[in-house]
Amino acid sequence: MEKTTQAASEDLHIGRQIRDLRKAKRITLATLAKEVNKSVGYLSQVERGTSSLPIGVLQAISTVLGVRASWFFHPEENACNGESEYIVRAYHRRTIAFSGIGAHEELLSPRLSGQLLLIMTRLAPGGSGGETPRQRKGEEAGYVVAGTLELTIGDQTFILETGDSFSLADDKQHLIHNPGDTETQILWVMTGSDY
Repeated sequence: MEKTTQAASEDLHIGRQIRDLRKAKRITLATLAKEVNKSVGYLSQVERGTSSLPIGVLQAISTVLGVRASWFFHPEENACNGESEYIVRAYHRRTIAFSGIGAHEELLSPRLSGQLLLIMTRLAPGGSGGETPRQRKGEEAGYVVAGTLELTIGDQTFILETGDSFSLADDKQHLIHNPGDTETQILWVMTGSDY
């Protein structure tokens, strides 16, 4: 009986993460279902933790959501003491690597569904956020933890150094780039769940 309860808890945990990430990326359940060749009803059950999720289906969902399947897993110790709803330990961060552009992001918030997101972006020397300007819904602010950041907002370009900060309104497109020869780290605070 204990194993059944634990398995149900793990299914619910992964289901919530899938739902949170899917919504943050503005992918409908119907679109996800079509992409992974499963029914909307089945995926709804997975997100609610009432259906088990085979690894093959999790891998397909991960591909559509743009993350590795391991992104959804957390060590058992977090689930047991209940801290995962409130705390993210440095060694338990969920990450997304954008190797083609030299960027790596770590989710510092426990969940993607809250009103406030905290993200650490690491840019390798010469790395960037990509060639397409980013524009999120909601306000966002950043703090340069380490390195140098080239920030382009509209047609203006700024060079920020360690300790500098900035904020962006929700209608401002922007680009980020590391012009230096050491890693740049940016701590982002964002409102809304558009990530």
